[in-house]
Amino acid sequence: MACTYFAAGVLCYALDSNSFAIVDRFCILLSVSFNKRYLLILIPLALSSFTHLWNATGFPDLFYDEGIYMRRAMNVLEHQMLQENLYYYDHPLFGQIFLAGLLALTNYPDSLNPSISAQSIESLYLVPKIWMGVLAVIDTFLIYKIADYKYGSSRIAFLASILFAVMPMTWLTRRILLESLLLPFLLSSILFALQLQRSHNKRQQQYFAMMLSGTCLGLAIFTKIPVFTMIPLIGFSVYTGSSKEKNQLRNVGLWFIPVVLIPMIWPAESISTGSFDNWVRGVLTQTQRHSDGITTAFAGFLITDPVLLALGILGFGYAILKKDLFVLLWVGPFLVFLWLIGYVQYFHVMPVLPVFCISAALWINDVINKVGPGRRLIQHGIVASIVVFGLASTTLLITTNVTSSQFEAAAFALSLADNDTTIIANPVYSWPYNFVFHVPHAMNDYRDVMYSAIPTDKVVLISDPHFRGSINEAPIVQTYNSTTSVRTFYGNARSYDPDLYPYTSMTLNYQGNDIDVRQKLP
Repeated sequence: MACTYFAAGVLCYALDSNSFAIVDRFCILLSVSFNKRYLLILIPLALSSFTHLWNATGFPDLFYDEGIYMRRAMNVLEHQMLQENLYYYDHPLFGQIFLAGLLALTNYPDSLNPSISAQSIESLYLVPKIWMGVLAVIDTFLIYKIADYKYGSSRIAFLASILFAVMPMTWLTRRILLESLLLPFLLSSILFALQLQRSHNKRQQQYFAMMLSGTCLGLAIFTKIPVFTMIPLIGFSVYTGSSKEKNQLRNVGLWFIPVVLIPMIWPAESISTGSFDNWVRGVLTQTQRHSDGITTAFAGFLITDPVLLALGILGFGYAILKKDLFVLLWVGPFLVFLWLIGYVQYFHVMPVLPVFCISAALWINDVINKVGPGRRLIQHGIVASIVVFGLASTTLLITTNVTSSQFEAAAFALSLADNDTTIIANPVYSWPYNFVFHVPHAMNDYRDVMYSAIPTDKVVLISDPHFRGSINEAPIVQTYNSTTSVRTFYGNARSYDPDLYPYTSMTLNYQGNDIDVRQKLP
């Protein structure tokens, strides 16, 4: 495009003023064509950049699991250890490897010059949170391309990507979770599989797209095992996208090689360190945990984003009527797996959020078509009302601050500690103590008091809502009772009515409420 303007400028210099006007008009027409071509994707990307990057450390709260994944990533950065603990295996290795790689690009954490202050500790979270936002913007782009490739409609692609960009449920991607890390790889795998249909007569391009699809899915599974439920969807896309019937099974077989081999690095690593028995035990333990099951996930979905949930369900019904295997294979095996596995949390639905947006876009597009082309105002009104509602709801959430008490409590607890003090806290607080400030006696997790003795007489304890949820464990109760309260930090989430939408999401953002920093002196 820049070359076109440069060439036009040179031509204008050589011609008279009348000719200049003609060329200038040509440039304007060219610019309009350019804008029409890219506007449909630039709008969702711009909105996604706002909703996923604005106030990155203020909302949502700092969640227990985020501390675990940050600790593991820092362990890779500092000690080059892929597996943190040879006695405990829960998830594959690529999550911490990928996150550590992203952090290393910014010379993290040394480039931040960390100090004992709430602002400094907040900056330690700012970098990974920004990376999560960048990945979410990439997800938005991939959703657009997937819908465009699959259905050949820029309108459906626009609707799907803009739903992902603005609807409140996608604030989950702002958290440092394995689901946030694997989603770009899962979507890339789907997109590369769909590209096979666009390169029927180009064997080399088909092979390249097929292997990239398998590699990306392998990496997604190597991040979190339940993504294996996407094998039917992507395998079917590879099968139907192959150029010749005799090549279909061969292509699926070749595609399947990296899908299997890459995740096998995880058990292979445990064998190499002589801890395969621990690996088997850890994997089995993961399948034996209990919760309220799949209802937990959809209860969280209903609380956070009832509109997208309703649109998605309507879209799935539409997909069933249309026998759309692409949608059904994406969501069906995954939900069946969640139902069978038993242990489910609300953020576990993140791998199917894109298909909720795509199926909703298909249904909305059908409604728009039935309105008729002569009623453009109604058509535009349908789209605009959804976008404005979603954007307004999400903006009300992301402009809140529910983490200030967590950063203040972390800094205050650190100020109370010296080299003869043990700090006991959940991983959200403990990983900076261990890997940034190098506190000699900071426990990785408050649960460690159940398995090991406290090494010092002086103790600083951070009693937050997650800690108090485990207060019925005897060693934790004993530790708590041995300390006295020094200062309590009150979060801002309580300032919002959790019964008033969209602040219903605050029921999932309570970790910053009532943080009691306690101390035990000899």
